Amino acid sequence: MIESQYKMNLIKIGLKIAYYRKLAGMTQEELAEVCDLSAGYISQLEGPNSYFCPSLKTLFLIGEALHVPISKLVDVEDA
Repeated sequence: MIESQYKMNLIKIGLKIAYYRKLAGMTQEELAEVCDLSAGYISQLEGPNSYFCPSLKTLFLIGEALHVPISKLVDVEDA
C-alpha cells in the first residue's frame, strides 16, 4: 500500500513539473538546458508511467527555472 502511494506521488510530481513547464511555454529541452540537465532526464521525471525520484536540488533548480515555488511541485494533495 505504501509503495503504491509513493509511486503515485512521484507520478503526480512529474505531472506537475510538466504542467508548470508547459504553462511557462518551455519545451523539455529548454527546461533541461536552463537547469543544466539532460532532456532525457526531464522526460523521465515527467513520464506518466515513470517512478523517477528527483533530488531536492533538482526540484529547486526546476522550480527556479519555472518561477514556481518548490512547494507547488511537491504538493501531491493538490493534484
